[in-house]
Parts: sequence; C-alpha cells; structure tokens
Amino acid sequence: MGVAERLRTVAASMGRALRHRNYRLFFLGQGTSLIGTWLTRVAMSWLVYRLTGSELLLGLVGFAGQIPTFLLAPIAGVIVDRSDRHRVLVITQALAMVQSALLAALTITGVITVTQVVVLALFQGVINAFDMPARQAFVVQMVEAREDLANAIALNSSMVNGARLLGPAVAGVLIAAVGEGWCFAIDAASYLAVIASLLAMRIAAQPEHRGPAHFLAELAEGVRYVAGFSPVRTILLLLAFVSLTSMPYTVLMPVFAAEVLHGGPHTLGMLMAATGVGALGAALWLASRRTVLGLGRLIAVAGGTFGTALIAFSLSRSAWLSVPLLVAAGAGMMLQMASSNTLVQTLVDERVRGRVMSFYAMAFLGMTPFGSLAAGWLGQQIGTPATVRLGGAATVVAVLLYVRKLPELRRAIRPIYERLGILPEIADGLGQTTNLASPPER
Repeated sequence: MGVAERLRTVAASMGRALRHRNYRLFFLGQGTSLIGTWLTRVAMSWLVYRLTGSELLLGLVGFAGQIPTFLLAPIAGVIVDRSDRHRVLVITQALAMVQSALLAALTITGVITVTQVVVLALFQGVINAFDMPARQAFVVQMVEAREDLANAIALNSSMVNGARLLGPAVAGVLIAAVGEGWCFAIDAASYLAVIASLLAMRIAAQPEHRGPAHFLAELAEGVRYVAGFSPVRTILLLLAFVSLTSMPYTVLMPVFAAEVLHGGPHTLGMLMAATGVGALGAALWLASRRTVLGLGRLIAVAGGTFGTALIAFSLSRSAWLSVPLLVAAGAGMMLQMASSNTLVQTLVDERVRGRVMSFYAMAFLGMTPFGSLAAGWLGQQIGTPATVRLGGAATVVAVLLYVRKLPELRRAIRPIYERLGILPEIADGLGQTTNLASPPER
C-alpha cells in the first residue's frame, strides 16, 4: 500500500461518523458555534481581569459559570431521559444565543459590570447543565451505527479543540482591535448555525419512556446505576478529581499572560491556542482508532501527562517554553476526557444514558467551579504558579491510585463481555467496540 493510499485510508477511518447525515449537520453547525464560544471564554476572562485585576474574581466568574452543572445535572439527566433530546438542544442553544447577545450589548455600550458578568455566567451555567447531558446522549441518535459511536465522540473532541485552537487566537486579535464586546456579539450570531443544523435534521422517533413513574425514583435509579458499576464509577471519580485540581488552571491564564510572561491579550490567545493544538492533535489521533480496546490504560497515561505538563508549565518563565508545555497539557487533558467519555458511552445502558451522562457532566464540568474558586483564592495566597503546580501534582497522585485499580476493573468487565459473546481478546481490555453493557446484577 502506497503512502497516499495509506493516508486516504486513515482519513476515511477518522471521519467514519460523518457518513451519517444528522451527525454531519451537527458537526458543521456546532463547529461554527464553538468558535464563538471560545471567543467569549477568552474575552470574558480578559474583561474581568481588565476591570478588576483580581485572581479571586476570575475564579468567582468561573465558579458562577459552572456551579449550576454540579447542582442541576442530576435533575437535568432525568429530564433528558424523559424528553425529546433534539427539542431540549434547540431550546438550550436558543437561550445561549440570548445570553451572549445580552453580554455583547452591555459590553459594547460600556455599562458592563463584574456583577452583571457573574449573573450572565450563572445563566449560561444553568443552560449548560441541561445542554451537556442532552448533547452527549443525543450522539447515539445521530450516529445510527454503534461501531461509529467512539469515532463520533472523538470527532466531537476534535471539533471542540479545533475551536479551542482558532477561537482564542482570533479573540486575542479582536480584543486588541475592537474590544471584548464584539467577541460576545460574534458568539451570539454563531448560535444560528447550530440551531439551523438541528432544525434541518431528520430524527427518528424515540422509544417510549419506560423508566420509573416518579421523578425521584428515576433519579435514584441513575445514582444506583453509577454507584454500583465499578468501571464507570472509577472513571468518573478520576475525571472529577482532575477537574477539581487541574482543569481550573485555565482561569488563571490571564495572570500567566500578564504577570508571569509579561504579555497582553495576544499572549493570552497564544497560550490558550497552544492548549488547543495539543488537544486537537490528540483528538484526531483518537478518532483514527477503530476500537476502544486499551482506553483504560490510555486514561492513566493521559492523566499523568496532563499533571506533569502543568507542573513543568508552572515553573516556566518563558513563553517559548510555556507554549510546548501547554501543547502537552492540552493533549493529556483531551485524551483523558475523551477516553473517559467513550468508555462511559460504550458501557452505559440506553435506558439511563441521559442520567449517566449527567453524572459525567458533573464530573467534567461540575467539579471545575470549586476548583476555579479554590484556584483564584490560592492564587492570591501562594501565587499563581504555585497553585497550578499543586494541582498538577495532585493529578499525578490520583492517576497512580487509578492505575492500581485497573486490574480490578478488567475483572469486573470480563464477565459482562463474555455474556455478550465479545471476542476474548477484546474482553481482556477495558472497552468494547460495538456492544452496550449493563452493570452486573446485584
């Protein structure tokens, strides 16, 4: 096989999920909208730091934007399992467009205050608490072939991190040229793309809801499912701890850009884009994989890389050293997140998918606000570099504990795969290719 033919084969493998019309529409619309989302994330951080110069308030805004996920995600998961996921997504995207438009209007007119930023961040957080589990659970409806599910999840990560690469770089230029308000305005307009893509889809009717009759009973069922299935429980606990200790480093990026590296908005955009480069490259590599076999080990390698890279980044005082370290951090962060998502989505029973993905949202986004608040406070007490260094070290320790549990997780999954008739070589790994599994009966 020649080099050109080999590259075509790899490219076709990486884009398998795009064969599905609904997913292709979603990929194009969401990809456009996510660029606007990253414009807002960078612009909001810079706006708050410009208005206040406070690490603590940076952490507070991050907290306000993410705490609703922690508080509301379990409730949102039940609603997602009871509702039409497509309709839920149309509503959340429309509300997010309104939020960005309000932020743009207040900033462009020059009346914006930190209090208003916090309130609007809180509003966006409420929207995200419902949007994330609905979006994650909706992937299965867009990709009819189960063997393409892992590829779709990896492509989602590629889309997010492609936007992470482009958005911050554009934001740095726009903030310097016309101010933060126009970043928010572009974000508001970008939601039209994803709303249009959702409305253009042809969605098959969902099976009739067959969960417990009472809302609280369904919530309890979801909790029991996650708590009783050790592989999913362990993966989510590690993700939650990393989200608490290391992922909040992003809220301190304005401090690194301005005070540690003595730069401005261009430097901030470069640092955020470096994380996106690593994350995008890792996501594309993950999309080229044809099996989830080995992702359990990959979670450990990725988490260790993320923590170690953050430790090294915290010690750097040169932009030229900080950038490649953030590339490595971005790759590790993305691989852990996407691998965890893939395994959970592969293992989960369809009847509780929305609820389980709401716990995934709690682990991934819900713990981050506590980390953001702690990072802002610690940044003022012990310094920003020391705060990031401490978080990276905590992540490395958590990964080592996870590695010790890997043999136990394999033993827990093996009988499920044998019962489903999966090949023995697949049963040896923490993952599967096409089947969905339920937790062992207790």
